[in-house]
This record gives sequence, C-alpha cells and structure tokens, in this order.
Amino acid sequence: MKLFQWAAVAALAFGVSAGSYIHSASAADTTLRISLQLPLTSHLGQNLTLFKEEVEKASKGEIAVEIYDSAQLYKDKEVPAAVGSGAIEMGVASLTRYVGDIPAVDIFYQPFLFDKEDKVRAAVAKGSAVRGPLDEAIKDTGSTVLWWQAYGGAIMLSKGAPVKTPADMVGKKARVFGKTLGDFVKASGGAPTLISGSEQYLAYQRGTVDIGMTGVSGVKSRKLWEVMDTITITNHADIEFIVVVNTDFWNGLPDTHKKLIEAAAMKAEADVRDRMSQIEADAYEAAKANGMTIYTPSAEEIAAWKEVSQPVYDTYKEKAGELGAKVLSAAQGL
Repeated sequence: MKLFQWAAVAALAFGVSAGSYIHSASAADTTLRISLQLPLTSHLGQNLTLFKEEVEKASKGEIAVEIYDSAQLYKDKEVPAAVGSGAIEMGVASLTRYVGDIPAVDIFYQPFLFDKEDKVRAAVAKGSAVRGPLDEAIKDTGSTVLWWQAYGGAIMLSKGAPVKTPADMVGKKARVFGKTLGDFVKASGGAPTLISGSEQYLAYQRGTVDIGMTGVSGVKSRKLWEVMDTITITNHADIEFIVVVNTDFWNGLPDTHKKLIEAAAMKAEADVRDRMSQIEADAYEAAKANGMTIYTPSAEEIAAWKEVSQPVYDTYKEKAGELGAKVLSAAQGL
C-alpha cells in the first residue's frame, strides 16, 4: 500500500515536544492514544473529550484515553499511515486523506452533491449504501473506522471581497484539503495548493494562497479572522472526519472493551452530528463579531459554480472505479 511507509511514521510516534494533551494519570490495562490536528477547543476536540470521558467511566479505569491535539504527533495527512502501521493506536483524519488508496472516499467532495442536511445524514449513517462500502474499504489500509465526525459544509475564505462566482477564482491560488477540491478549483480557473489544516493560518498570513477552503467551525477554532476577512457560504462539499483505530490493536482487545468503546463512539458520533447546525451558527456569529464579512451567493451565482463542475464528476468516475460508481449511484439516489 503506497500510503503506508511504516518505518518513517513509527519514528514520529514519540516525537512529542512540549505541549498539552489530555491524559489519565492513573494506571490502566489499556491506553488509547489519539492524534488530532485541531485544537482541543475545536468541536472535534470536544467530541474526543466526550469519548474519553465515556470510555474511562464505563471501563472503571481499565482503559485510559490520551488525546494529542494540534498536530503534536502527526499532521492530518500523516494520520492514516501512523494508525495503519500501528505507530499510534487511534487518530482523527479528514476522510479525503484516504483518497490515494480509495479514490471513492471523495464522493463527499463532488460539488454540490450533498446540498441538504437530510442527504448528508442519510449518506453518513452507519451501514448506509454510501458510508458502508467506504468503511469496509478503509479496513484494507490497516485501520478500522470507529465513528465519523461532522465538520459541516465547505466555505471559501478571502480578503477584501467575496468569491461570488468562478470568475473570482480565475488566476487565484486556493488552499484545498483534498485532490477533488483541487479539481474543483482547476475547473473554476484557479490554482489549487494542498495545505494541511494546521498549516493554513500561516498560509493565509504569508499570502501563500489568495483563497481558502475550510469549514466555518475551523474559522472559529483557528481564529482565521486574524488573517482573512471574508467568508463566502458556498457549501459546495460536505466535510467529514473519521476516527480510526489500528485494526490489529483493535482485534487484540477483549470483547468487553470493544463493546464499551463502540458504545462511546456511537454516542460521540450522534452528539457531534446533532450539534453541527448550532456549531456552524455559533461560528458564523463569532466570525461576524470579529469583523468578518459573510456573503451568501445568489441562486444564479451557485448555478455558475455548478455549471463549471461537471469535469470534477467525470474525473471522479474515471478514478474511483467500481466502488466509486456504486457510492455515486447511491448518493444520487438519496
């Protein structure tokens, strides 16, 4: 598997410098270390804290959960390899980080495919015709999916003016966090640059890119209003993170531990999904309170974005193979 260079990632596993992480002081039979690229104050960090509390309480101290936030151990792009190789027990990664081995995962980045919350919920439901095959495919990378974390719709960030139509993208450099989003930028006339979430603040600050793509909750948790001043609410993709555990490690756990971990994972998944609308609303309010302009494109402007997007679907069909065709058909049928 080309994604997994075991020796390289294993060398990183214990390279933690001074920094905070949540850990349990008491001795435990089993320790779950989780790598997270976002700050612990982010909603994904809070979601991991909920999981930690549930697991440690249910296991009566037999399982300890340690959360290493803010990419202390691994950047987002390194998590699949680190978990798949066993260098760390668990990690949180953007779903698109598996696209190198499983191109079909970028179904959620097909432009404007998941434009309503009910479609997203149906697609991400455990065992659904969209999510189920993807979870199974990820097992081949050495990792098992425990739960999905909602991150909301993709927005665009800019300085000075909103990104209203593809014409505003032409000739501009745009931060993306997945190859398919890069294809979307290219189709719109821009130049994509793949930048990890933990590195985007500096990229905007230094002018490495002109436009950014992220979820609005990331604007709040990373204080991106300090380096960008405008949000365009395109919601052109659904951003999903997944929490994965090394499969060999998982298979070696007692069934009682597996059951309580799974129960905590399902509680965490439901909690973050149910709170996503409010999380986004709060983030927009925080952005406005910190001086950002929020722009909502008109129906005609969204239509212009959709018009240039067909090549993205064509590329996906070419690269994602049989699995991609299967999940695309399921998604279009929602």
